[in-house]
Amino acid sequence: MNSYRWVIVACGALMTCVGIGAMFSLAVYLQPMSTETGWSRTGISSAMTIDFLVMGAAGFGWGALSDRIGPRMVTLCGAVLLGLGLVLASGTTSLASFQLTYGVLVGLAAGAFFAPMIAAATGWFEPRRRSLAVSLVSAGMGVAPMTISPFARYLISTYDWRTAMMTIGIAAWFLLIPAALLVRRAPAEPTSGPARATDELRLTVGEALRSPQFAVLATTFMLCCAAHSGPIFHMVSYAIGCGIAPLAAVSIYSLEGLSGLGGRLLLGLLADRFGAKPVLICGLLVQSFCIAAYLFVNRLEAFYAVAVVFGTAYGGVMPLYAVLARESFGQRIMGTVFGALTMVSAIGMAFGPWAGGRIFDANNSYAWLYLGASTVALAAVLVALTFSPRREVQTLQPA
Repeated sequence: MNSYRWVIVACGALMTCVGIGAMFSLAVYLQPMSTETGWSRTGISSAMTIDFLVMGAAGFGWGALSDRIGPRMVTLCGAVLLGLGLVLASGTTSLASFQLTYGVLVGLAAGAFFAPMIAAATGWFEPRRRSLAVSLVSAGMGVAPMTISPFARYLISTYDWRTAMMTIGIAAWFLLIPAALLVRRAPAEPTSGPARATDELRLTVGEALRSPQFAVLATTFMLCCAAHSGPIFHMVSYAIGCGIAPLAAVSIYSLEGLSGLGGRLLLGLLADRFGAKPVLICGLLVQSFCIAAYLFVNRLEAFYAVAVVFGTAYGGVMPLYAVLARESFGQRIMGTVFGALTMVSAIGMAFGPWAGGRIFDANNSYAWLYLGASTVALAAVLVALTFSPRREVQTLQPA
């Protein structure tokens, strides 16, 4: 049974890759869609804003449902909805219908993968390997820019954006429905004594959501996502505006994703060794500096250099919120708590693409986006410094 936990990790990584990758690929569609349809970048970017808001609310609901019925049915529903949303969105003829179809259905589907599979992974692994396991599940998000986004760009160049979106939707069905059927709930966790069992039973969802630990984690998560979502989403368009060729601009986006994959593994290992909180704070600080650094680059080589460090930082910190939540609140309500954290973070993720589109449409420049995002990232560092895990749960974790 211990070996099956790596199947859970593999399924989770595939789901986050395809699910989050398909949603984030809207960044690749942005320019060709605007050119063909005449829709504004703000209008198209708003579909991503809706995505994040719906994904956040859905993640809370899906996470709570996975605590009750297990992650298999939750992820299976997400797989069906993801393909349906992409196929329907590819055929829309108005901006409003695209925003609703792509924003609601794809966002609803994406929420079914991240929080439930992260929560499932924390239940399959002991504390000394938990950060790495969560990082590997989350690594699918890092693989997405190297796979889904270039594939979308290739299909757009060969055919058009509608064909590309429909093709990826059909591929999502073929990949994710079988993967969802392999997902199992974690076996019952052995306790290390009556005190631990009592604490797990005593803590309710309401108490967890009202705790200072949840407030600090949620605020940090939201600020972190608000800081990097805009720069990530508008990276391709920003690089093209700096004179970088379209395919090369997509390669910058892909390199960020590749670096994010490495960052998840690196920071996951460091968190298992040194603790999740100090590693999180360092990663957030590096993220802030890298966002500001984009203001000073205009050559492809310089973009690549910043992308490597930026991707490592923003990718590496993302799984650590789940580790800190698991340490503070236990496994029994992990799906619900992490789903709630994801819901709050989605507010930040939703803000970035919308703000970037508004800034560009108003100034024909992304400079204020990167300056503001760097400042928000610094605010996340300050909030994270105040986090202190619930000691009664933390000290009862098995060695």
